[in-house]
Amino acid sequence: MPDYPLPAAPRLPAAPRLPAAHDGAWLHACRVALGLAVPGLALVLAGRPDLIIYAVFGSFAGMYGRGEPRWLRLRHQAQAGSVLLAGASIGILVAAAQAGPWLLVACAVPFAYAAAVATDGLGLNPQGPFFGIFALGALATVPPGRVSPTTGLAICAATAAFSVALGLLGGGSPASLMRHETEPGQSRLALTAAHAGRYALATAAAGSAGVLLGVDHANWAIASAVIPLAAADPGRHLRPGLPSVLRRSGHRVLGTFAGLAVTLALFAPGLDAASAALAVMALLFPTELFMARHYGLALGFFTPLILMMTQLAAPADPTVLVAFRALDTVIGVAAGVLVAAVALPRTRARLLAVVR
Repeated sequence: MPDYPLPAAPRLPAAPRLPAAHDGAWLHACRVALGLAVPGLALVLAGRPDLIIYAVFGSFAGMYGRGEPRWLRLRHQAQAGSVLLAGASIGILVAAAQAGPWLLVACAVPFAYAAAVATDGLGLNPQGPFFGIFALGALATVPPGRVSPTTGLAICAATAAFSVALGLLGGGSPASLMRHETEPGQSRLALTAAHAGRYALATAAAGSAGVLLGVDHANWAIASAVIPLAAADPGRHLRPGLPSVLRRSGHRVLGTFAGLAVTLALFAPGLDAASAALAVMALLFPTELFMARHYGLALGFFTPLILMMTQLAAPADPTVLVAFRALDTVIGVAAGVLVAAVALPRTRARLLAVVR
């Protein structure tokens, strides 16, 4: 039996470091936060803070193209916005149809494949279809009748367009561009298609497990399942292995759990809807500031942001909401790690050797 070296144990960074001003992180975070603040404040002033969930997903278009040259960033953000709007449209239609959780899973799986092909093929950064899948799942849980589907989609689209326009502010560095690699004998298209299949498989596994365990709509499990795979793409620059997958997954679990504790603390004072919406807007800045530098820390801000906007759109018992999100995270990450581990050539070879 071949002797394959075991991967080194993953280690989380000891202490996060504030992003330096010269790397453009602060300007980028300001652009993203402003992309939500303007439409968010408009919704608060209009007396509809409960609709901020649609603006949040539109503002995520501004997260793309960090550090890229201005016109390349414009193109990538417009492309990312299209993927986000596609996911949002499907989620809004699922909500309007009052469909059950199985239809949500059935819609999320092919979308995960298509979005992965699009985001990988276009070279978008952040990598993977996470935000599009998240938009689909979260908007599918908004109770029907809160707003018309066309109005919800219009808020999302207008916010995305505004965020993309803000992307023209500030320059970037060509040195930050992502380079792709391919294995000998494999084309880029083959790698992209294979990896998209893994996203679909992880989404199907996490969503099905969540529904069978009765975890709400299991949309958080579906979104969590794609996180390990973003660190396991064999066609990406640096070609990460299992330690990178486990490190990223550890950040996802620990960061989310920390964010859940923050969420309970924010829910405790009994914020009114307008104050909760303002908190959502405020949380986006530190989320994006740390997202590329320390993913686990960023999730400490991102998790309460998402749960508070969800609570505004579909009020629920906060303790039940937090408990379900914790279980969803574990289910999704476990599914993603399993699929990612099997997909990595060295790990797959070890498993086949054991079976034989």
